[in-house]
Amino acid sequence: MNELPRSLDYMLAATIREMSYRRKPMNLDSALSLNGSVALVTGGSRGIGYGIAATLTTLGANVVITGKNANRVTAAARELSANGAGCEGVVCDVTSLPAVDAFAKHVRDKYGRIHILVNNAGIGGPASLLHELPPEKWDEIFDTNIRGVFYMVQAIVPLMLTAGSGHIVNISSLAGKNPLPRGAAYSSSKWALNGLSYSLAEELRGQNIRVSVVCPGSVDTEFSPHTGKNTDRMLRPEDIGHIVAMLVTQRTHSFVSEVLVRPTQKP
Repeated sequence: MNELPRSLDYMLAATIREMSYRRKPMNLDSALSLNGSVALVTGGSRGIGYGIAATLTTLGANVVITGKNANRVTAAARELSANGAGCEGVVCDVTSLPAVDAFAKHVRDKYGRIHILVNNAGIGGPASLLHELPPEKWDEIFDTNIRGVFYMVQAIVPLMLTAGSGHIVNISSLAGKNPLPRGAAYSSSKWALNGLSYSLAEELRGQNIRVSVVCPGSVDTEFSPHTGKNTDRMLRPEDIGHIVAMLVTQRTHSFVSEVLVRPTQKP
């Protein structure tokens, strides 16, 4: 192989030395810490939301979870507070604009700013052929899975814009990437959530707000159908919590816009 001219050799060596001086090794402990951060997790009192909230509290974030059942939200917040920095439970129906506005005012007054918003609250609806689905069930699914996200974005994004940064993680589903017979309404709502997420990401990336969407496969919760599946092979809520933790601890110059999560072994 031909040798480099000595002048180029010296230039290359000098460049490498300069890069070695300027590049500092990343402190992984500090990079993965959420100390001082405030994170909101809708639907955080059980299932995937609880797993996400547990992971974020373990990393040091102050977490606020929402849910519609006061007893369940209070009990979950008490359990989660033992894991890390602390957790507050607030009753909030994400399908109600007045309730979401009141929730946003509460967190603004108490915490000042919000670093992380995880839109996790969602419902599945009945297993039904689309032409037999009662219209009110269609409305329930879209009110929670789409309108609820829209309301939370409208309420929380202004706080992130004022602060100059933030991270929004929307919990979707692989049903939003594939057909789902007897679940067309749910699948449609998740396709819509994916589209909302992609567009919102482009709207906010210039303001240093990163928007990611997570699409899990089969997760072992009371929400997911288990018929004919090996639950030992299904994803766990803490698996999704781990994904969310990776997203919100990314280095600031990049963001992962979408994550598809499948069990290692088919259930």
